[in-house]
Amino acid sequence: MGVSLIFKIAAVGILVTILSQVLKHSGREEHAFLVSLAGLILVLTWIVPYVYDLFETIQTLFQL
Repeated sequence: MGVSLIFKIAAVGILVTILSQVLKHSGREEHAFLVSLAGLILVLTWIVPYVYDLFETIQTLFQL
């Protein structure tokens, strides 16, 4: 896992926060929720391969 992934996640978090606040103040709470959900799904798609590798490493370490 590189530092670039952490910067990408931080950038998505900042962008989602700004968009959600703008949408909430304009009265579009539903759209703000969808933007937050889309940001979460995007970040999870980046993180899942690393979690899978972690579990594989733990499995080989303990010979399960």
